[in-house]
Parts: sequence; structure tokens; C-alpha cells
Amino acid sequence: MVLALAVKSLRNRKFTAVLTLLSIALAVMLLLGVERLRSESRESFAATISGTDLVVGARSSPVHLLLFSVFRIGNATNNIRWDSYSAIAQRPEVAWAIPLSLGDSHRGFRVLGTAREYFEHFRFGRDHKLELAQGGPFDDLHDAVLGADVAAKLGYKPGDSIVIAHGAGEVSFSLHEDQPFRVVGVLARTGTPVDRTVHVTLEGLDAVHAEASEDAFDPLAAAGRAGAGEHEHHAGKKTERAITAFLVGLKSRGAALSMQRLVNEYSDEPLTAILPGATLLEVWEIVGAAEKTLFAVSALVVVVGLAGMLVALLTSLGERRREMAVLRSVGARPVHIFGLILGEAAFLTLLGIALGIAALYLGLVAGRPWLESRLGLFIVVGWPSAYEFALMIVVAAAGVLIGLIPAYRIYRYSLADGMTIRI
Repeated sequence: MVLALAVKSLRNRKFTAVLTLLSIALAVMLLLGVERLRSESRESFAATISGTDLVVGARSSPVHLLLFSVFRIGNATNNIRWDSYSAIAQRPEVAWAIPLSLGDSHRGFRVLGTAREYFEHFRFGRDHKLELAQGGPFDDLHDAVLGADVAAKLGYKPGDSIVIAHGAGEVSFSLHEDQPFRVVGVLARTGTPVDRTVHVTLEGLDAVHAEASEDAFDPLAAAGRAGAGEHEHHAGKKTERAITAFLVGLKSRGAALSMQRLVNEYSDEPLTAILPGATLLEVWEIVGAAEKTLFAVSALVVVVGLAGMLVALLTSLGERRREMAVLRSVGARPVHIFGLILGEAAFLTLLGIALGIAALYLGLVAGRPWLESRLGLFIVVGWPSAYEFALMIVVAAAGVLIGLIPAYRIYRYSLADGMTIRI
């Protein structure tokens, strides 16, 4: 009864009601959207690597090692000698080891030199194995397997030829046009940096860098590039084989801490071994402040939207005293008037929340392809989480509480005016 009367009353003030409704809907959409992106980005971030017990690289900070070796962000401060990798990989505690060589690129995408074991042992998400959408893994020296984003953006398919270059990102210092790689496979989408990576063989990188002329070789690129293969420059100088980092899977996860200590105290070369899960927590501690700030801004937007509703209701009270007097004349009591204004606030808040959720889901459905291709975020368009439901309940309760202010004021007006309006 009261809610139906509130809806009819709002129809008489359509313009103000629609603006108030839109402000609440946009605020709720922003609040829930930020929370959804925050939770999904955290899930995507945590799901980048799974089943790997240790990540080993040259001596550096754990966060830096994780960023360049797993997320392809930044460059290594130094390389690891091949004999160090071999010695650790052959220890009895180690079940498997995957060498990684970074530092080259192809049209803005990182090139990763690795071994065939990468496709057998690398895991992401909840222990998901890499799968090939097209073609197969390495079979020859100059084979390349592309991530899903690389193939989609550049339009490559198995059988195409690609040329890699020194340097990472959009900057390429020299092209290896004399030794192109042949695309033999395209990986299925993973939602991780794997999608934005060109995978080639370590032996292929050996051959490419062995043929690179000295005048085209950039020492700055070499500092960030993991050299591949034991090769000879045209001057006849032999360079020891080196890699950027390597992933380690242990036969028993209980040996992870002891193995980490062994690597960190390795006498032949300064190395750093990290536990991926523990280092991911460190990364989230770093970005936690920005995450909380973004959430606080979206919460303030909700406060502004609800404050707009309060202002709209308060400014209309003076004009509506005659309306309230008419209602009193037909038998409405002050408590009914109170309930009418409170019902309007509740109706606007609940409808605004519903519209905000609808707008959010439409935006997620429409923007999911872009988020997947550009940011590597797989956004699940499902039911709101328990935390999101809690946020909606808080917003609804706040809207009702705010409605108490104009409801109380009109209640006082109705008592003072009685049956006759005095303005």
C-alpha cells in the first residue's frame, strides 16, 4: 500500500526521480565493478603459475625475480650459467626443471626460449596443463609455439614464419631475418602471460644469436637478454651458455624450504630461489594500498549518490506539504506520511541497486573479450559473491537510513499542519 503510493508519488516527479535513480545505479555499478575486477584480477594473478615449487634466478629481490620470470615484467639483472642449472636440475630432490631464456621479442610480444618439458610440466590455475588449440609443440630447431593473444592479434597460424629481434617490448634493436622461426602450434587461452608469449627452442635461440653480427649486437639488450646456447661470434670467441631463470618441481613439496636454502647458499654462483605462492603474497602487499584506495573512491561515489537522493527528497518537502495535507484529509495518519517518504527512499535505493547490477553484468559481457585480450583477465559472469551481496545489503541499509531524515521531517510537518496546510 505505502510502496504503491510511493511509486505513484515518484511518477509526479519523474525527472528528479530518474536522475536520483541513475546516480545510485552508476554508483552501485562502480562499487561492484571495482570489487569484481579486484577479486578476478587477484584470482588471475594467483593462477598464473601452479604446481611449481621453486623459481630460480640470478641474485635479486624475490618480487623482481617473480615479475620478470613469470609475468614477463622487466628484465633480469643477470643470467644463470648453464652448468649451475644442470647441477641443480640433477639433484635427487628435483622431479623436473624447465629452463627459461628471456630478452628477445617479436612485434611487441616477449619471446621465451625454453625446452619441450615446458609444455609437459608447466601448470596454471588449479593445476591446469597447457593445451594446444592448433598444431603441436616443438619438433625442430626453429619451431615456435604462440600464445593465444599473439596468434589472435597478429593473425598467425601454423606454417607461418616469424622473425624475432633483440630487446623486449615494442623496442627491437636488431632483427634476425636470416633465421626465421616457423609457427608449429598455438596454445589455448590461459588468461596468463603465456597468452602474450612467443615460445621458441633454446637451441633455436643458440643458432640465432650465433649468427648475429657484432655490429648489430647491442650490449644494453644483452644485459636484459638471457643468452641462449653455447655459440661462437664471428671473432671466434666462445660464450658460455646461460639462461634467465628456471622453474623447479620437487618430488616432495616438504623439501621446498631446504631446497630453497640450498640454492640461496649455492657456492658456485649467487642465486635466488623463491616460493611462488609466498612471493605472490608480497606482491599483493605492495599493490594492496592502491587496491584499497580504489575501493575507497568507489565507496565515496556511492555515498555521493545516496547524498544526492537525500538532497532531492529534502528539497521537495516544502512543495509536498500540500500533498501531505491532502493525504491527511482522506484519513492518512502521520505514521503513513512517514512511511511514504521512507518507502520512496527504499524504492529508489533498491531499484538503483538492481539497475546498477544489470548495468554491471551487461558491461562485463560486452567488455569481457577486451579484458581477456588486453589485460588477460577472465571475468566470470556468475552470481554475485557473498561479499558482493554484503555490499548490496550495506548500500540498501544506508539508503533506508538516509530516508529516515526526510521522513522524520515530513512527519513533523504533518503533525504541525494537521488538517490545514500553513505555508
